[in-house]
Parts: sequence; C-alpha cells; structure tokens
Amino acid sequence: MENKFKIKPDKPEATTRASTPTGSGMFSAIEKRLKLESYFEEGFPVQYLPKILFALMLGILYISNTHYSEKTVRDISAIQAEVEDLRADYTTLKSDLMFASKQSEVAKKVKEFGLKESFKPPYKIVVEEGEY
Repeated sequence: MENKFKIKPDKPEATTRASTPTGSGMFSAIEKRLKLESYFEEGFPVQYLPKILFALMLGILYISNTHYSEKTVRDISAIQAEVEDLRADYTTLKSDLMFASKQSEVAKKVKEFGLKESFKPPYKIVVEEGEY
C-alpha cells in the first residue's frame, strides 16, 4: 500500500472555530465599526508615537506602583502581626517579673542562701550637724 496525499475540500467546515471565514468574528466586527484600516492606509502614523509611548509609560508606571503598594500593604500586615506577638510576650514577661519581685517570693528564693526575712520595720538614722 502506498502513501497518498489527501486533498481537502475547498469549502470550510462550519463546525470548527478555526475554520470560520474571515470577517465573521467578534474582533472583525469591532475592527469594522472602528474603521481601523483607514488609519493605517498610508503607513504607521508617526506623529502619534510620542503620545502612544507616553501613555504606555504611564500604564507601566501605574502597574508598577500598584504592585509596590500591594507589597507594602502585605509587609505592613506582617509587621503588625509580629508587633502583636511581641506585645503579648512583653505583657507575659512583665507579669512574671512583677510576681517574682514580690516580697514573699524574694524571701523564698533567698532562704536557700541562709538569709532570713526581717520582721522589724526599718528605722531612720538621724545624724546631728557637726556630730560626724
């Protein structure tokens, strides 16, 4: 058996999207309504090039600014979460220190070193002028 080329029929099939005839698509209808082919009959209009480039530059600047601001917002929310964690740690450590510095707790800790808690109140030593 020999390989032979198949000859395709001339009329396009109406069922496939790729085989639709030119001019019947959505973009073709838009192009016809805007009459874009009349703008490019004599070539590309160079006098509009600076304005087009300026608009393109503004668009790129707008997109980059949006990305930068979204990144900054994400950074701010991450830092706020970290600040909340640090604030909770600070509160916990402060309460632990306040508890450990109570007189009864200090007395328990220094008892191991042989120190006793004094039950006499402190008194003031008064020195007269010229006595010392």
